[in-house]
Formats: sequence, structure tokens, C-alpha cells
Amino acid sequence: MKKILNAVAQAIFDKKGFNIIALDVKGLSTLTDYLVIAEGNIDRHVKAIGSSVVQTLNEMKNPPWHIEGERVGDWLVIDAGDIIIH
Repeated sequence: MKKILNAVAQAIFDKKGFNIIALDVKGLSTLTDYLVIAEGNIDRHVKAIGSSVVQTLNEMKNPPWHIEGERVGDWLVIDAGDIIIH
């Protein structure tokens, strides 16, 4: 799991995402084990970060279960099971 978490954080960093934080919520949440939060500058930047994260998850054989906010652009939530990226 840590390998996927690190790859997701690296994908965000590579697309110039900032304020990246990964929270271990195993004992606090029944929905997920890790919550990754990051920021992008504008809607196009957020979409690029999201695309990079989805591509990384697919390459690691852990495709996202659900993606919310794709059409909005200024926010995005990717549910990858044990990891949620916002």
C-alpha cells in the first residue's frame, strides 16, 4: 500500500501539485486507510493532476473505483479503495 501511496504523491508532485499531505486514517475511518490532499492552481491544472494520478493508479494495477468532480474542474476526488485523493 505504501508503494501506491508514494507513487500517487509523486504523480501529484511531478505535475507541480502543491501542499501535498497524506493522512493515515486507518483507526479513524471505516471508508479508507489513507487520505491524500493536494492543491492545484486552476481547473486545467487540477484536471492534469487528476489524469496523472489515474494513470499512475492504472499502471500499478489499482484502478480507481470512482472519480467525482471531473466535469467541475476546480476540485476532484478519486476513490482508489484504500486511498482517497482530493
